[in-house]
Amino acid sequence: MNTKRIIVIGGSAAGPKAASKARRMDECAEITIYQRASDLSMASCGYPYYIGGFFDDRSQLLCSPAGVVRDSKFFWNAKKITTKVLTEVTAIDRQNKRIEFTRIVNGEKGTAEYDKLIIATGSTPRKPPIPGIELDGVTTLQSLPDADYLRKVRDEGKIKKAVVIGGGLIGIETCEALHLAGIEITIIELLPQLLTFLDKKMAKLVEKYIQTKTNVILENGVASFIGENNTLTAVRLENGTEIPCELAVIAIGVVPNTNLAKKANLSIGITGGIVVNDYMQTSDPDIYAVGDCIEIPNLITGNPVHAPFGDLANLQGRVAGENIISGNVTRFPGTIQTGICKVFDYGVGATGLSKKNCLKSGMINIETVVNASLDKPGFMQGKLLVTKLIVEKSNGLILGAQVLGPGDVSKQVAIWAMAIKGKLTVNDMVNADLPYAPPYSLAIDHSIATAHIMQNKLNGRFSGISSEQLKEKLKNKEPLVLLDVRNPDEYEQMRLGIGEILIPLGQLRNRLKEFPQDKNAEIITWCKISLRGYEAALILQANGYERVKVLEGGIMAWPYKREK
Repeated sequence: MNTKRIIVIGGSAAGPKAASKARRMDECAEITIYQRASDLSMASCGYPYYIGGFFDDRSQLLCSPAGVVRDSKFFWNAKKITTKVLTEVTAIDRQNKRIEFTRIVNGEKGTAEYDKLIIATGSTPRKPPIPGIELDGVTTLQSLPDADYLRKVRDEGKIKKAVVIGGGLIGIETCEALHLAGIEITIIELLPQLLTFLDKKMAKLVEKYIQTKTNVILENGVASFIGENNTLTAVRLENGTEIPCELAVIAIGVVPNTNLAKKANLSIGITGGIVVNDYMQTSDPDIYAVGDCIEIPNLITGNPVHAPFGDLANLQGRVAGENIISGNVTRFPGTIQTGICKVFDYGVGATGLSKKNCLKSGMINIETVVNASLDKPGFMQGKLLVTKLIVEKSNGLILGAQVLGPGDVSKQVAIWAMAIKGKLTVNDMVNADLPYAPPYSLAIDHSIATAHIMQNKLNGRFSGISSEQLKEKLKNKEPLVLLDVRNPDEYEQMRLGIGEILIPLGQLRNRLKEFPQDKNAEIITWCKISLRGYEAALILQANGYERVKVLEGGIMAWPYKREK
């Protein structure tokens, strides 16, 4: 029997996973991983938390679940996989089925033959050609050496001011890590919002919270880095503002690392990633590709996307590892782009499509609702969750969800992710059989309550208005009756301050004469989370007022300034 020769290019996440799965499928295969860096199987998603001091032992970033460092010795002893670190693959000779490589330490060159090849070259950080980008103190957070550098900054405690360029996942996580080190942070984002996987209103809520911790500047880019003696001293923005700082972290996203694939004339997609089928096979049947270097289909729209997530990289690696041994027997269908990040004491997550991505994809027959409520009862110290749900209006098919707040965001995003993957509708979710006990959930879970609101809206029993829509009406000075139905003590503690009147819900039926006699007047109702606001709307509608809307999510989902 011929021994199958398998070469894996890339030793971070997807590559080692593919190699390990191949070994489990075939004890006799000859498997070699080529890795340009000095480390293997790095938990790169853990870098911000190492920098932030959530743990101090660097080796934890390289350990197996059993606590063993995954170095070359580990891969050989535990898995019989040869690893060649500090070795860069420079070319793929598809015709002769071999690779060319160079040992970084001494420049020695060599070749190796393969029967099957897996490309797992990952991604590289975007680094725009900004003047001064080479100054000491300007860095990215992509590699373990980057993490080591920023951890050293934290431990030394000398740097007092830093700028984080980019308000995406890595930028926000880096911001928290450096903030925990006592560094004053300014986030610079070229776009009008942070975290572009969120719709604008949800991103505004995150921005409002982040501003209690750091400075945030939107719709402005970096013109240059300024320094003295080759060391960063300030960042100059496109509007001319200079921000003094000793550290700048560039976190404006990543691009697929496809240099080898391009040189080998493999097909590259419209996102810049390597084109693969659902077996993870490239345009060459003997070459597979996995991880951040590829593009995959979005399961809702069918459009190709670049989805550089660590969990997807591992899943893809597992599929490729099995297929190169057993033939194409298992599939990776694509992604609904589920993600989550820690934002100080908030969780922020999303799954499926945002409203703006629905519209961009031509899906205009959609409906949205916003729900704000606790994740568990108040007597169990429940914490706030704000969810935006997006569905197809005609049939209630769930298309996307965004969740944020100090409550259990991860659970909520997971529920909606499985609902989308299972092609469930709102009617499927309104009676979902989820686990309930006060330490973990409300009697009607936050996700089910969100589905109830959506069902009421689709059935015409609930007429909502978003914060953005109300803000626009106020800007246009439209005639409105603004009704807060909370109790006086709640009103004194915090209010919107937009000209509202206060009538507690329990008094509303006896005070209807205070409303305009014109039953066509537009009335907006709310409370803290708009549960009482909804009940108030029903009372008003029962008394002939036809144009009553409920402010979705109430005061807790209002992303603009509030009075205290």
